[in-house]
Formats: sequence, structure tokens, C-alpha cells
Amino acid sequence: MSGRAAAQLAEPVQRVLGNRAHALIAPDDPQAAWADVAFVSRDVTGASTKHRVLPPTQQMYDALLRAERLQWVHIHSAGADRPVYVALQERGVPIATSSGANAPVVAQSALLGLLALARHWPLLLAAQRRHEWAPLITSGLPRDLHGQTAVVVGWGPVGREIGRLLQAIGLSLIVVRRTAAAPRPGMRTVCDTELHEVLPRADWLVLACPLTQRTEGLVGARELALLPSHCGIVNVARGEVIVQEALVEALRGRRIAGAYLDVFAYEPLPADSPLWDLPNVILTPHSAGFSDGNAERVARMFLDNLGRWSRGEALANLARPVAS
Repeated sequence: MSGRAAAQLAEPVQRVLGNRAHALIAPDDPQAAWADVAFVSRDVTGASTKHRVLPPTQQMYDALLRAERLQWVHIHSAGADRPVYVALQERGVPIATSSGANAPVVAQSALLGLLALARHWPLLLAAQRRHEWAPLITSGLPRDLHGQTAVVVGWGPVGREIGRLLQAIGLSLIVVRRTAAAPRPGMRTVCDTELHEVLPRADWLVLACPLTQRTEGLVGARELALLPSHCGIVNVARGEVIVQEALVEALRGRRIAGAYLDVFAYEPLPADSPLWDLPNVILTPHSAGFSDGNAERVARMFLDNLGRWSRGEALANLARPVAS
């Protein structure tokens, strides 16, 4: 684990492991090659992305790949699709995620993006920058949200929290997941093989699924064409779930109303991407889940798994292989 994590967690780790001999090792320590367990905290990844790995992060990744005795790795994120984690899983090393730690925060960000699009916030902000008094009655009244339908793809902790918030403001849900389930009040659940059947009913398409072979490129030109022209898209999943070029064309042509995007096919989003300047797009730099309480929640999850491992119990929140 990082030096910062070791300083913060030394005493809690001691309490969890009791009399079991242990040492907390930094990734630049030669003994890291003999590590049994690794904890990848948020400070390790820092400003790195999946596509652009900065030197301090690469140092940890190299240490993970060199640790031949590694029995499991706990990561701060909910997704385990970074190449280093895929390589470790292929080697048989379990990856435990912190799925759920930031679910309320991500859901709040998704709701914020949806409400901003629904209330024509981009138009209002553009008018503010022009110092122009432009009430919405002159540019088209927003549609009432109550009674609209959101198609939510993915029903993990983030999807469930998004669904709860959307129902609270009066939306009906169609949930798309790997397996269908019995309907509940205000909510229908379908298998992901039925996605095309429900897209025409979407006032909002909300993506909250993990990146796997099943979900990569899930929403492309064909799927976008099935959406009503008034539909808005919210993506807090992974950028690769949408075919980005097809999304840009649909947004440019107003074949869909708008999008809130927190994730992108390549991160950081290149400065010349047309997404920056499209008037019907709100984007954030993969920050929907950031909050000052996340680190403590992630640490508790790691310590819980450390206790499980020490007692010979099954680990919680094990990542499903990306290939599934």
C-alpha cells in the first residue's frame, strides 16, 4: 500500500490481524515483490486514468505485476477494468472492489446531470455568460419530469441508488440487467437481450453498468436511432459502453436531446473532442464519484476484507472478470 495509506491504516490493520505477523510495504520497497495482499487507495491512482498512467501510479502497477505471491488485491474503485487488474485476474489473482462506497455520490451526480438537462440548464448558463435575459418561455418550455420513463442499464449499487432517486421525483423505471426479475411498483426489469425493445420508451437512458465484453459498445448508432428525439443520456458507467463517434453524431444532429457524460472512450478527453463544445452536452472529468467521505468508506471495506482473508473466509465484492 502507499505510504499515506500505511500511515493511516497501521493501527486498524494491527487490530484486524491481531498477533499475526505482518509488515506494511510501499510499492518502491524491494520486499514488495513478496507481498501477499495489496491495497490500491485513491491516492495511488491520483490524476492517472486508465489510458494515461502517471509514474507514481505505474510504480504501484509494476509492483503488483512483480508480486508473484500476491493472493488478492483490494482497489478503491467499483470497476476493475484497468489493464493491470485484468492482467492480474488472468493470472488468477482475485480483485476485490469498493463497489458501493461512492454509490450515493455517483447517483447524486447522475441526478444532477439529468435535472440540469431536463431544466435546460445549458441554455440558461450560456445566456448568463452572454449577460442575456433569456427566460425559458422564449426558447421552449421544459417537459414535466413526473411520469417520464428512465431506462437504467445496470442494477448494482449505483444503478439502484439512481433508481431510488429517480422514482422519488416521479419517474418510472425500466431496469436492464443481466437477468430479468419480477416487476415492482413503478419499475419493470428486463434482460439485457431486450434492450432494443425498451429503448423507444426511454425519456432518459441512464448507463450505470460495469464494463465487460457484454457492455462494451452496448450503445451504438443502431441503439441511438431507437431512442426518441427528446431522450437524454446520462453515462456514469464507462466511456466504452457508448460508441463515442455515434454519440457525437446523434448529438450534433439533435437525434437525441442531450447528454450528461462523466466518462469517455479515452481519458482525459482530448482537447479537440467535439464533445467539449456541443451545446446539448454537460461533461465532467470522471468526477461523479468524488467526495471527501469516500476514503474512509473504502478503508472500511478493505479492513473488512482483510479480516475475512485472515479468518479464511470468502472475500466480499470480488470483481467479475471483464471478459464475462
